Amino acid sequence: MALPSVWSVMRVVIPFISVVGLLSVRLAGASQDSGSVIPAESRPCVDCHAFEFMQRALQDLKKTAYNLDTR
Repeated sequence: MALPSVWSVMRVVIPFISVVGLLSVRLAGASQDSGSVIPAESRPCVDCHAFEFMQRALQDLKKTAYNLDTR
């Protein structure tokens, strides 16, 4: 009995691994608790977080600059 060639085995193995990988990702995503998810309407966007962070950093820089000027 002849052994199958490497290419014919790879044609079967690669799609099989891809399907198993996709199924495992879907199952891992489905196992998250849906009760702990915050609705998108009530959580701030990433840009809002970045803006608030930059605003606080600018305030800290202004305070530091003022303290250095007063010394």
